[in-house]
Amino acid sequence: MKKVIVDMDGVMADVYHQLVKFEKRDSGKEIEITGLAGMSEIEAFPNGKKHVNEVGFFRTLPVMEGSRDALEYINNKYELYIVSAGMEFPNSLREKFDWLAEHFPFISWEQIVLCGSKRVVHGDVMIDDYPKNLDHFAGEKLIFTQPHNELIENENYKRVHSWDDIMNIL
Repeated sequence: MKKVIVDMDGVMADVYHQLVKFEKRDSGKEIEITGLAGMSEIEAFPNGKKHVNEVGFFRTLPVMEGSRDALEYINNKYELYIVSAGMEFPNSLREKFDWLAEHFPFISWEQIVLCGSKRVVHGDVMIDDYPKNLDHFAGEKLIFTQPHNELIENENYKRVHSWDDIMNIL
């Protein structure tokens, strides 16, 4: 059975809209996502580092459109694992687990891998928004479009813009 590895932040969970919301709350500044192409989150959001370390940031992330239904389908058809780097932001570990339990109750705790580096992860397909996670993966690499990776062109990745794109591939 095909093993599908899926990232959380930026793929299942909408980090950019959360950063926009927190930035507006703290600074009053309204940041337009459409103007962030090629910028890292740290460049785009002046208070971003503070926000990702804030209690509740990961627990209240919006669910990415289409992800729930697509992942339920994938979970029934393939061997699915949710792999998320959480060690850099210790608050995120419990929050990510609780977020998954709320929004994706069909994913068992045995399918959740919260780690430091994704270099140890192996499978047939990886869906991630960060090239650094895809670069060391030996299987099929799907890069989920987010502003920070929009300008990257790499023939080793298949670019996907939505969960509909993913469903057309899988």
